[in-house]
Amino acid sequence: MNAFNLIQIALRALQRNKLRAFLTMLGIIIGVAAVIAMVAIGEGSKKSIQDQISAMGSNMITIRPNSNVTGGARLDATTVQSLTEDDVVALEKNMQYINAVSPAVSSRGQAINGAFNWSTTMQGVSPDYLRIRDWPISDGFSFNASDVTSAAKVCLLGQTVVDNLFPNGESPVGKIIRFKTIPMKVIGVLQKKGENAFGQDQDDIILTPYTTVQKRIQSSIYFQNIYASAIDENSTDAATQEVSDVLRRTHRLKQGDDDDFTVRTQAELINTFSSTSQLLTVLLAAIAGISLVVGGIGIMNIMYVSVTERTREIGLRMSIGARGIDILLQFLIEAILISITGGIIGIALGVTATKVVTAFLSWPTLVTQSSIIISFMVCVITGVFFGYYPAQKASRLDPIEALRYE
Repeated sequence: MNAFNLIQIALRALQRNKLRAFLTMLGIIIGVAAVIAMVAIGEGSKKSIQDQISAMGSNMITIRPNSNVTGGARLDATTVQSLTEDDVVALEKNMQYINAVSPAVSSRGQAINGAFNWSTTMQGVSPDYLRIRDWPISDGFSFNASDVTSAAKVCLLGQTVVDNLFPNGESPVGKIIRFKTIPMKVIGVLQKKGENAFGQDQDDIILTPYTTVQKRIQSSIYFQNIYASAIDENSTDAATQEVSDVLRRTHRLKQGDDDDFTVRTQAELINTFSSTSQLLTVLLAAIAGISLVVGGIGIMNIMYVSVTERTREIGLRMSIGARGIDILLQFLIEAILISITGGIIGIALGVTATKVVTAFLSWPTLVTQSSIIISFMVCVITGVFFGYYPAQKASRLDPIEALRYE
């Protein structure tokens, strides 16, 4: 008996019991749809996080002061001040894999424009900061090196600050606002960036020359951060090592001394978030995959029922020359057809579900080709695995005993 005849026999058997066949498929349908939807949500979240972190500056390197071990006791990192102008100058002079450096100091306070006020953060940076962050100006212009040298009272506003200080829609460029008690001239507006991967509003910020914050607000010579940008993504590791070597020399750290600074790249953040997201995706897929196992058990159960109901049919086929392998393949193909059909419906349902989630809940989703292929292969394997034993039982029936079966 050839494969085409076996498939025809299996299809006729399923057509005789359409409702039972559909209910058997239901576990597979739900399982495949759930796996595809869960993986799509997980992959979408991972891609969204990667895009948000990359939007902060894909080549950006962040340098922060760090506690140093002294006498066996580790100091609180928040009390350590180790980054100064000398570090920035040293980095600028020794740049091989770095194309931009910007110190950063920040202060939290009230910004005021007439009757409107808004609590926000003022961050002091250099003109290179906008290049490092890939942050264009939407209106006006940026401050320059001479503004840094003179600690000029000029600033750039994020869109959130603009919306709250200038709610009537007028352009803030050229206007004077106050931050705490200091008057600041608005010379530009930053292009809107939205929330970052940590859920923080990147547009709720005022940028000004770092010397302005140091001299007029903080009265400090130390930086809270130094930002740098590698020449390209492939040079990030070399740039990180370059930064570390330069700062160790500048800070006169001896061999064996711990760094009193930390160097972090966007790639490290992406890897950290991606690994967490990947773990959650696998967990969600595993939970959804339980229904596939339940569906497989349903296939095994219904195939046992089918073998019992068709015992005399099996005996008749074997008495007229059907071999055990023919009977085995007949029932095995039937189980595989149930599983594959359920899988195809489940894939369609899963893809539709991800579109519904994106449309109504605005969750990021990403249906990957690999998840569809793997789900389909799992369906085939499920049909073979859970259909084989009932099919084998059918193939081993004694023809005489099967014909006598009532």
